[in-house]
Amino acid sequence: MAVYKEEKPILDTNSIKTTTLFSFVVFALFMLFVLWGLANFFLSTYYEKARSDEVINAASVLETQFRQDRDDFPAYAIQTASANGIYIRLDTPKESIVLDGTRAVSEEENFSEDVKRISSVLFESSSNSVREIRNDASQSQPKLLYASLIRAFGEENYLYIVAPLNPDPATIRILRNMLLYISIIVLIVSTVLAFMLSRRITLPIENLTRAATELSTGNYNVKFDGSTFTETRELAKALNKASYEMEKTDFYQREIIANVSHDLKTPLTMIRSYAEKIMDISGDDSKKRNADLAVIINETERLNKLVGDILSVSNLQSNNIELHMETFDITEAARDVFESFKVLSSSEGFKIQFHPCKACFVVGDRTRIMQVMSNFLDNAVKYSGDDKFIEIKLVRSGKKVGFHCIDHGIGIPSDEIAHVWDKYYRTSANHERSIEGTGLGLAIVKGILNLHNAKFGVDSREGKGSDFWFELDTVKKPNKKNLKNTLEIERAELERKKNGQES
Repeated sequence: MAVYKEEKPILDTNSIKTTTLFSFVVFALFMLFVLWGLANFFLSTYYEKARSDEVINAASVLETQFRQDRDDFPAYAIQTASANGIYIRLDTPKESIVLDGTRAVSEEENFSEDVKRISSVLFESSSNSVREIRNDASQSQPKLLYASLIRAFGEENYLYIVAPLNPDPATIRILRNMLLYISIIVLIVSTVLAFMLSRRITLPIENLTRAATELSTGNYNVKFDGSTFTETRELAKALNKASYEMEKTDFYQREIIANVSHDLKTPLTMIRSYAEKIMDISGDDSKKRNADLAVIINETERLNKLVGDILSVSNLQSNNIELHMETFDITEAARDVFESFKVLSSSEGFKIQFHPCKACFVVGDRTRIMQVMSNFLDNAVKYSGDDKFIEIKLVRSGKKVGFHCIDHGIGIPSDEIAHVWDKYYRTSANHERSIEGTGLGLAIVKGILNLHNAKFGVDSREGKGSDFWFELDTVKKPNKKNLKNTLEIERAELERKKNGQES
């Protein structure tokens, strides 16, 4: 028979690896787009404003320098013009000084036109300095025109500055080529880093997936490794715990199948054997026949109890169990259970002591609570020590009453205590002694006590014995007159707690 194996696509667009890689590459492209946009902005709008402010500051310094030292002004102005790439002209009553730091001598006539233009603006203005950005269609590039009147040494002097506002075209080409190379390098590096990061993120997830696939085939020895991330480490820890629990459950299920098969086979074999015996041998002997029929009845009761336990667990799991709530004296109920087990004292040498408290009333299903007590006692009988000593205690504390069933038997290993309430669980003591039962008793107890919203547990030390206990809330002893109303209120309250626990 051919086994179909699903083929994975070469590129899975829904995978974390592809999504992470694609996201990082798109992010890198977006950042490059922003970088190019900012570069164009800085090479145009921002550059123009920054350039204008720089030129105005240089003009202010030139004016101060002229007032302080007229003779050194030409040398300082040459340096300023060259450093800032501007055209400077100073008109005094005696001479006109022209300094061109733009290295564009061919445009000197254009600069003269610019000077005339800004000069006329200065003469028409009431201010001592004016500025203007000239961006005519006839101009190859925008320019800042500046003019100021400097009154110094009893004379009127005029300072003119013409500054191109666009960067040099060659410089722009160099910057853009450099930006292009940077963009290519950034894109390559970001793609490589994105691939490595996506690989690092998805590798532990892929390892967990492979391990989970192994686990699904029934290999419980697989170990989940979450690598270096906290989230994947926590996931691996949870999966390792789930694997351990699945292995334990599988072990318990196999064991209960073996136990139930044995428990079913033995009484069925006995019933068949004694039925054949009645037919073949003891049919006419009433004494032998009655003894054989008694064996058949006892074995039938064993089968009935086994089936009853399985049905009880099934009903508890499906919430298909009905409680008959009433207010009853738990001390009296415990005494009835104790009396039913007293026969063991004489027949099998067990010493069972009962330490009751005063009459104490609780609300619950009396039959089910007695079933819990009986299961605790039955469990104590199975696992009691050589002294066969068992204690039943009722302890009242505040508004609660606790039932304790204590034995001095083999106890429970500390690493198994958490599992004693699980279905099919049988303590490791089974390997040392033969214990009858299905492993469903304590699971039934757990279900019943949960329905009563009761607190329960077990205190045990290996080799020292165990104390199985549960607690219920106490209520006042009801009067016959208001017993009906009290039961209805208590039944409604327990139903409310049950519904709240389920939600």
